[in-house]
Amino acid sequence: MADRSFDVMVLGAGIVGLAVALKTQEKGKHVLLVDQAEAGSKTSYGNAGIIERASFMPYSFPRDVRELIEYAFNRRTDAHYHFGALASVAPWLFRYWWNSEPKRYERAIAGAKPLIENCLSEHEPLIAAAGAEALIRRTGWIRAYRTEKKAEASLRDAEKLKQFGVIFDVLDKAGLAQREPHLGDGVIGAVHYKDPANVSDPQGLSLAYRALFEKRGGVFLNADAKSLREEGKEWRIISPLGTLKAKDVVIALGPWAQEFVRNFGYDLPMGVKRGYRMHYGITGNAVLNHTVYDADHSYVIAPMTKGVRLTTGAEFAHRDAKPTPVQLERLEPKARKFFPLAERRDAEPWLGARPCTSDMLPVISKAPQHKGMWFAFGHAHHGLTLSAVTGRLIAEMIAGEEPFIDPTPYRVERF
Repeated sequence: MADRSFDVMVLGAGIVGLAVALKTQEKGKHVLLVDQAEAGSKTSYGNAGIIERASFMPYSFPRDVRELIEYAFNRRTDAHYHFGALASVAPWLFRYWWNSEPKRYERAIAGAKPLIENCLSEHEPLIAAAGAEALIRRTGWIRAYRTEKKAEASLRDAEKLKQFGVIFDVLDKAGLAQREPHLGDGVIGAVHYKDPANVSDPQGLSLAYRALFEKRGGVFLNADAKSLREEGKEWRIISPLGTLKAKDVVIALGPWAQEFVRNFGYDLPMGVKRGYRMHYGITGNAVLNHTVYDADHSYVIAPMTKGVRLTTGAEFAHRDAKPTPVQLERLEPKARKFFPLAERRDAEPWLGARPCTSDMLPVISKAPQHKGMWFAFGHAHHGLTLSAVTGRLIAEMIAGEEPFIDPTPYRVERF
């Protein structure tokens, strides 16, 4: 490589890092993208594939005492925890619970609003430029339920979203059967959210974004981000091609970001929610037309290129602990009654870790103690959703432009 100097170096080639790199290129910057693995092959690989234009209400920590007792016995399907990890994750969980208090939760909703409003519109030009339209389904997602209690809760949540202009249909049993004729197990209705888009191959989208990045003159390199050093007014890493340098560096390392930035003096209240995924064939001539959330058991099934993808809720454990796919094993029999799944198509359940802040908002910020260092991580369940809007916000701040939305709620100084 003749040119070893760049304007911007992005560490992490998950969907967030890819979007940051692309949006920064659009500001005329020469960008280096660094990761030890292939683009989109880690946390971005196994998600439910939703660009969630309807998710204005962040996932809050349960506050109902009876519900908390159920979680404590570790028998629920939407969450599971490793007892040995509780001591280390407890401070973050406590702050997560504290921030879920109604008044503080309103701040999380207000902070999420401008990001969610712009999440799909910022992806669309990248999808078009990358030639990735074939990977996108504009069918929204369906929240299906079996009981009147779940119906009432689902309708309450939908009504809350009306203030944000979210478009949805309320379906009775017959209406749901028209859209998803092969759902069973006693479903009585659903809410169909129309605004979100769906990705049939999340890593396929990541690879399409990488190809676009390289087509535009960007450089993707496998190297270890841990070699990052500040020297004078530049940031440098050691790579197989020698020392590479840039004026600005963006940390987009997902669940590895907290550990990474701690080495530079930033101790952030973050944790991870681990999740599992498995692909299945379909029995007979059944079809799945939409991504469907089972409101009674808290899992998602989604039509993907490789088959029907089932994704679980949250597992609270050490990031690198041995996989314990308890939730998947509990959910699979329920999912088979819900939809006619056939054989497993993955040799092993896939495990990923979602990087979560204690206040449910991502970190999209300049590093206050280091000139030219920027943070873009902590997107929890919405890395795919918020990647492109995060990229634009970071790119504008690096370019010294007036940000198109107020970045204050996402500044690292809030901690």
